[in-house]
Amino acid sequence: MPVPSLLAVFAHPDDESLSAGGVLARHASAGARTGVVTATWAEDTPRAAELAEALRILGAGAPRMLGHADARAPHSAPGSPRFCDAPLDDLVGQLVAHIREFRPDIVITHDAYGGLTGHPDHVHTHRVTTLALEAAGLERLYPEAGEPWQPRAMYTATHPHSAMRAWGDHWAPTGKAMYTVPDARVTATVDVRPWLEQKIAAVLAHRTEVTRGAAPGLIADLPAADRELLLSTEWYIRHDPVSTGAAQTQLTF
Repeated sequence: MPVPSLLAVFAHPDDESLSAGGVLARHASAGARTGVVTATWAEDTPRAAELAEALRILGAGAPRMLGHADARAPHSAPGSPRFCDAPLDDLVGQLVAHIREFRPDIVITHDAYGGLTGHPDHVHTHRVTTLALEAAGLERLYPEAGEPWQPRAMYTATHPHSAMRAWGDHWAPTGKAMYTVPDARVTATVDVRPWLEQKIAAVLAHRTEVTRGAAPGLIADLPAADRELLLSTEWYIRHDPVSTGAAQTQLTF
């Protein structure tokens, strides 16, 4: 059975590596097409160059950037509205065009909480992706965005309550809340240790975030054993966008 193609949609440069770097590397190494759409930051910024290096490491092609401003960093896209403030219909249309051009089997994005941090850009990316996933398959919606294409499933990157045991001690000093889901909601638990070296290298390629002490900086300061503890497992919740009335085959994810 061929390995399904993946298109990941995340809010910021570095989200793709932290949340789904292992799965992206895994599928790319198996010969699948993989790509990443990033909602914020402009193409001519240093973080865009760092994103390009991270995607090279993961085998996920060139950046696909929507070019909107980060909610907390207006300098990320001078002259462009914040992602959360842009017209919803425009955002959905932009993403539909990427889905129809790439034609992925699976779309990956943030969960409804926006991942561990609950960042507003993460939450909005989840909303936009959920709408775009359905719209991409309907020929009368966004006809200018290309021929319809319906991905088979969406997987949202998440953390179960049980992950608090690993993340809690490291996250507590940041003073930030942690948003996790009941373990029973997780439908795919992926051991990415064979691709951990690539995942960590991709995380650390986001040098701006390492320097300012964001999550990549937290990872950079950890010993190897702790890095493996935090990053060697990825969790996902599967969503089937369209019910055909027929039995759905569970993808090998």
